Amino acid sequence: MRQSIHPNAPTPERLAHSTFATGAADVPFRVLGTVQALLGARDIGQDAANAAERCYRDWAFAYEDVVEFAAGHVADTTTRHDAVSWQLTRGRAAARLGAVRAALGACTEIRLRLMLVQELSFVQIGRVLFPHLSEARARLKASAQCAMVLEQLEAFYAGRGDRAGATATRPASVPDV
Repeated sequence: MRQSIHPNAPTPERLAHSTFATGAADVPFRVLGTVQALLGARDIGQDAANAAERCYRDWAFAYEDVVEFAAGHVADTTTRHDAVSWQLTRGRAAARLGAVRAALGACTEIRLRLMLVQELSFVQIGRVLFPHLSEARARLKASAQCAMVLEQLEAFYAGRGDRAGATATRPASVPDV
């Protein structure tokens, strides 16, 4: 039996029915979705795609307790989490998501969740958001709105100086994940 580079890779059946994007050996499989489609069409830049990845990682950690480290991540060996500090770190990830919602609104959060968490296509997003429109028109509107949302998310992360506000109130014993 051949060992996979990715120990938690999708099953062969899922690989046959879905399109996955993966980079280096340490990057997890992801369904090739709307963010990659927008990036490939040059509707968004790499910074907006990075902002989407950051938002998704915060969501996965805050709500699913799953940590995906970026490529080249160097672990902080000076501290070790116990159950309380781990939950505080998850709480900070949820607070970052709350700050995105407060700054960009609930409509942005809905579109981000449809794109990143539920991994819907533009056609599926169009059906959810614009059920009264034709499929082609709804897909175009969904694509445009998703690109706009990702650009706003990029601007939020770039302009917020996220680390400056978070470090002032964060206990020193709980490092960022």
